[in-house]
Amino acid sequence: MPFIQLILPNAKIIDARRHPLACCLSNFRQHFARGQAFTYGLEHVSLYYADYVRLMAHIDAVLPGRVHRVIYERMVDDTEVEVRALLDFCGLEFEPACLEFYKTERAVRTASSEQVRQPIYRDATEEWRAYEAHLGPLKDALGPVLDAYPEAPAS
Repeated sequence: MPFIQLILPNAKIIDARRHPLACCLSNFRQHFARGQAFTYGLEHVSLYYADYVRLMAHIDAVLPGRVHRVIYERMVDDTEVEVRALLDFCGLEFEPACLEFYKTERAVRTASSEQVRQPIYRDATEEWRAYEAHLGPLKDALGPVLDAYPEAPAS
């Protein structure tokens, strides 16, 4: 990320996060076509997530104010407030269509292609709890990252 700031000094960096257990379990259950082999093991996906959080904490320390963090659960709870804050960070005007993204006709080629066709919903935010008894290795590998969510643990 610091490299982005060197080559694109006006770039806006957005850090989108979801609860570590929800994010890691979601990635673990998703079959990716290629390139995300780390997601096929709970310990590996959690180490990847923890590394990302540490990287973002470092960027916050060396480039204060350059990253806008979007917490998924906050976005679900108060979408308009979070969208407006994100657009403000990016220097963009709010448009009502930002809240009606699910009405788009464009093609979507991501793992969440079905979800983007419906309004934001809360059901999936706690879905990981149904599997919590089996997530010991994931919790252990996440360590302080899990305890500190939604904030970054001290570096």
